[in-house]
Amino acid sequence: MHRLLGWNDRGVVRSAVAVVLTAATLAACSSSSTSPTSASGPKVLLVGTYRGKAGQYTTVEAAVKAARPGDWVLIAPGDYHVAADHTSPVSSDKVELGANAGLLITTPKIHLRGMDRNKVIIDGDLPSAPTPCDPAAKYQDLGTKGADGKAQGRNGVVVFQTDGVSVENLTTCNFLAGSKPSGNEIWWNGGDGSGTIGMVGYTGRYLTATSTYFGTEDTAAQYGIFASNAAGPALLDQTYASNFNDSGMYIGACQQVCDVTVDHAWLEYSALGYSGTNSGGAIVIKRSEFDNNEDGFDTNTSISGDPTAPQDGACPNNGISPITHTHSCWVFMDNNVHDNNNPNTPRAGSAAAGPYGTGMTIAGARNDTIMHNTFSNNGAWGLLVVPYPDSGTPSPGQSCAGFGGVQFPGLGCVLDSQGNAILNNTFSHNGYFGNPSNSDFGQITLTPGQPRNCFSGNVAPDSSAPADLEQIQPTCGPLTTAGNTGGALLVQVLCDSGFGDCPAGAHYPTPTKVVMAPLPSTLATMPNPCQGVPANPWC
Repeated sequence: MHRLLGWNDRGVVRSAVAVVLTAATLAACSSSSTSPTSASGPKVLLVGTYRGKAGQYTTVEAAVKAARPGDWVLIAPGDYHVAADHTSPVSSDKVELGANAGLLITTPKIHLRGMDRNKVIIDGDLPSAPTPCDPAAKYQDLGTKGADGKAQGRNGVVVFQTDGVSVENLTTCNFLAGSKPSGNEIWWNGGDGSGTIGMVGYTGRYLTATSTYFGTEDTAAQYGIFASNAAGPALLDQTYASNFNDSGMYIGACQQVCDVTVDHAWLEYSALGYSGTNSGGAIVIKRSEFDNNEDGFDTNTSISGDPTAPQDGACPNNGISPITHTHSCWVFMDNNVHDNNNPNTPRAGSAAAGPYGTGMTIAGARNDTIMHNTFSNNGAWGLLVVPYPDSGTPSPGQSCAGFGGVQFPGLGCVLDSQGNAILNNTFSHNGYFGNPSNSDFGQITLTPGQPRNCFSGNVAPDSSAPADLEQIQPTCGPLTTAGNTGGALLVQVLCDSGFGDCPAGAHYPTPTKVVMAPLPSTLATMPNPCQGVPANPWC
């Protein structure tokens, strides 16, 4: 999790992700087949009824339990109230790691795929709910109760400490938070908070994650599409998430072996569209949209959560990125970051400190590259490069000084952002709230003697804070000789995030009432859900 000037949300390595599909997985499905598959190859397990043909299973849980490595589970359109956490609860130690799930996957290399993204619904509501993803309080399921009598919350689809699993072409909703790690819709989970990499390789495509219900922040859905303690190669493509009190997508705790490509994501109406703590090495986020969040995108270093620090985008083994042609393999490129001014999202914890009206926040991060993006209509700042002040208790094996942090009274361990490159981006109509320092982009550094960030080639008609960043910091790398709070920038960021008093005349959005946005009607389903699947009665 996190706390401030960076606010994140929870709060391998190859220079680019390669997803290699074999000739067998690219084979077209045969419509004439009546046998699930040959005995010698992967089997296809069918759930529900599709085009008048009934599958072998009526529940997704039963099919997943029966699947073996390499098998496919296809799901017909329907509203599936998965309930493995009720019928087959896991041990308390696994609950602490986040394995309490309606649908728990522990078999490696299986493929879970819906036949229609918008009509296959993995639903956290009680089975008595009259409509899919029903927003009424009486139909919400808060999970089993722990020894303390408190509801533990629920997760939706959890791929738990197992390699090579794909989840595709379906919608998840209304898995809510409780006293244990929960409130997450789709989660590749290598062992939450363990400080180790517990799984390798994953794929998610054509996925929708949302919540229609909001009661209090204690039970609100937290994350939509979530990967933690998981190494690549990995791909998240054609994803959508909305209405989360932390972030729509989270990638973290994967050190420098994340090795993931995020392509065509659309993340909106959450406290943070995207967040990532201590996630580095090869991460490529491209051709995606971040809008109508409190803060559109946030990545940070933390020593008190999701070990191991830092968030470092440097290529492993001193390699060179084929994209940047530098030692930075963490790349945010060709994205559209706009209209992140929403004060009425669910919002909790350190994610609630995301600065309203900010397109992107780089907090305590290192060696990341932000290039060829568009930042527009973000009322406070298009992009901020700031320290991450961590006031939490360090995780085992981590210390402030050990990761280049400096203790500041009232802020805790302050970890400056360093070595990040902001290059050739286009900014338009940012900073229109009109407070001092509101602008296209800004930077705060508090400690000298660290590799500086660089700004070059940006189209920034609404200036920067401080005003001359492109002139004084055109190249990355040289050590800074002094801190720079950006003039009025520091006090304005503290004001906007709620961590400091606001100066006279400051104006930022004020939360009124949480508004849960409906799903868009334009979310594309997989063009051919039979592609790559062995012959079976549905394909």
